[in-house]
Amino acid sequence: MSVLIKPIITEKATADSELNNRYGFLVDTRANKIEIKNAVEAAYGVSVEKVRTMNYGPKRSTRYTKSGIQNGKTNAYKKAIVQVAEGEIIDFYSNI
Repeated sequence: MSVLIKPIITEKATADSELNNRYGFLVDTRANKIEIKNAVEAAYGVSVEKVRTMNYGPKRSTRYTKSGIQNGKTNAYKKAIVQVAEGEIIDFYSNI
């Protein structure tokens, strides 16, 4: 099981990382805070102080078309906000 799926790179997340040393990640829905902390420390070589997680359920939608009713949903996902120690940074753009 790969714990970290991808970093969240939005305006809000980037501002939070510059001001408060907090970084966002999409993580596996079965991962707990300890596993997330160990994965971030191993992948980026920083010391993690705090991990906060949020579970998002699927968003369901219904469309009425000529061929009938079409139901759909997005995937459920889990977000983790990781706070690293003061003075340490994670550079997402270094390996592009």
